[in-house]
Amino acid sequence: MSFEKGDVVVLNDEHSEFDGEEGEITQVMETMFGDPNYTIVFEDGQEAGIPEDQLDLVAEADDEDDDADEE
Repeated sequence: MSFEKGDVVVLNDEHSEFDGEEGEITQVMETMFGDPNYTIVFEDGQEAGIPEDQLDLVAEADDEDDDADEE
């Protein structure tokens, strides 16, 4: 799954001080192999060069409300 700038994600990296925290993607970069890496801003700092396999998308409340209206 690819993420976009502005997405809110949870970082899953036991070696990071931000492990398990929610943050917002502020930059998407592509490696020389074509894989995306992300810069994420957290409440207490930021982390750069995060691969997508260490991120989980946070479902926003607005999206859930929209889905409920459609049913």
